[in-house]
Amino acid sequence: MSEINRAVKGTGDVLPSDSYKWQFVEGKMLETARLFGFNEIRIPVFEHTEVFLRSVGDTTDVVQKEMYTFDDKGGRSITLRPEFTAGVIRCAVEKGLVNGALPVKAAYVGGCYRYEKPQAGRLREFHQFGVECIGAAEPNADAEVIALAGQVLESIGIEKISLEINSIGCPECRKDYVAALKEYFEAHIDELCDTCKDRLYRNPMRILDCKSPVCSKIAAGAPVVTDYLCDDCRGHFEAVQNHLTAAGIKFTVNPHIVRGLDYYTRTVFEFVSGEIGAQSTVCGGGRYDGLIAQMGGPSVPSLGFAMGIERIMLLLEAQGTKLPQSNACDLYIAAMGKDAALKATELVSRLRKDGFKVETDICGRGLKAQIKLADKIGAVFSMVLGDNELSTGRAVLKNMKDGEKREIALDDLSDALFKALNSSALNELADSILNE
Repeated sequence: MSEINRAVKGTGDVLPSDSYKWQFVEGKMLETARLFGFNEIRIPVFEHTEVFLRSVGDTTDVVQKEMYTFDDKGGRSITLRPEFTAGVIRCAVEKGLVNGALPVKAAYVGGCYRYEKPQAGRLREFHQFGVECIGAAEPNADAEVIALAGQVLESIGIEKISLEINSIGCPECRKDYVAALKEYFEAHIDELCDTCKDRLYRNPMRILDCKSPVCSKIAAGAPVVTDYLCDDCRGHFEAVQNHLTAAGIKFTVNPHIVRGLDYYTRTVFEFVSGEIGAQSTVCGGGRYDGLIAQMGGPSVPSLGFAMGIERIMLLLEAQGTKLPQSNACDLYIAAMGKDAALKATELVSRLRKDGFKVETDICGRGLKAQIKLADKIGAVFSMVLGDNELSTGRAVLKNMKDGEKREIALDDLSDALFKALNSSALNELADSILNE
């Protein structure tokens, strides 16, 4: 197959037959976010490269290996966003949101881009849902954001997930921890991968996030950050746990969670599933109290999370979850002859304006082929228009599922279709109740 007819490696297509799944999931995500006061924000797909160098961190895999960076025609270094947080914070600083009423609660859905090895649940173009809560310092803010993430996952039908939390402290208490990490990893320096040898003296916490099996095994025995928390960070973390307990949210403290980006402080968390193989994390987030100041804004605490939609789709599939799908077509009008086709065009136009999903032939099919197509696209009802129907002004609505027929006046088609659809829906509901 020619390259022109093949998607770029690491990207995927969502076909019309599957797009309803994405629409349902994304709709539930934004709907749930609004319950918590988070409204949608939309930001550019690309930013000045410095936005990510400053925020994500130049010792991370994202910056070192994965960003899509290029010079535009003006000679400016531009990067396709590898994640949303940095862009949202840039927007909040530029538009003065950080100087207004706090907290600012923003939710987003959109594509991100990372040049990494494509695998199930991890693509080079992927889609994220997430939120940013700007201006909230209290431990109950951490619990609220975690609760939102959990409720989003529950609303779309995700099962058998567990919440893991940790605190990675503040810049001050992390100094002692970083020193302890250096001492530990220096004893294993000959075993570390080349990337981690470089990280050892720049940011040894990044070694804890290395995907190399050798480095991961070494990291398993490293000192844990919770042993080095200062009193304020320890108190904050304990309060977060108390608020989670008060909200009825079960969790496990995992001292090995550090997250893969440099801007995190204090609380970090992940929702984990055991049903999709190695890519078990379906949602991750935490606090980033220093990021806004780092981006040139005031010192404003913030936190958030992100979840990969492709990974969630994999998990829903693994669970065998059936997502609700609305009727693809309420009525298919099969026309015989030019005059009938004109009448069909008139009726279709009228019905669509009334809010019905209606189809008619636009490919020159014969009657039998049209009826076959009506069945294939899942039309609830079909109706044949020919000379007789045109002369009498009446036609027959046929239920495509049970074959039931009812004669209706073409002038009353909208009302008749409304009643027929409601009657069909009630019958289906009754059948489903009886079959339970």
